[in-house]
Amino acid sequence: MSSQPGRVPFAALTLDYPMSIGVFSSHAEAQKAVDTLSDEQFPVQNCLIVGTELRQLERVTGRLTWGRVLVGGALSGVWLGLFVGLILSLFVSGVNPAGLVISTMLYGAVFGAVWAAFGYALTRGRRDFTSVSQVVPSRFELLCEHKVAQQAREILTKAGLIGVTQVSPPVTPGS
Repeated sequence: MSSQPGRVPFAALTLDYPMSIGVFSSHAEAQKAVDTLSDEQFPVQNCLIVGTELRQLERVTGRLTWGRVLVGGALSGVWLGLFVGLILSLFVSGVNPAGLVISTMLYGAVFGAVWAAFGYALTRGRRDFTSVSQVVPSRFELLCEHKVAQQAREILTKAGLIGVTQVSPPVTPGS
């Protein structure tokens, strides 16, 4: 969980001379280790949780047919038309605002259906299904700056969160 909203500069996501403190099977376990360090007044700004052994999961959610393509495109177009109609109704005078919004929604539906049909036709049936995908790590490694790594190991070993066998050799910068 990040407490800072927005983008973080890339430099904030690197350590100068990182050393591995421990490997955890879930992100929650790695966060618990950092929280334990924080509770012991450890300088946690010297820590980095890295998800490793990445896998891409793709869940197939259904078949893609011409009907679904056209309906999905039309619905997307309706939303776009609603947005455009509402914006135009703020600036155009002498026109019935409800009629303007409804007409832009209808035009949007037609535009969306045509655009979706065009895109689907270009695939020539090579991907006739819908899906969602996500990249997930299998392990989470806690890295720490070399100058405070031993202190972190001692705190986490005392708390029972890592064992002596869990400590691995230093990670070289840029690897």
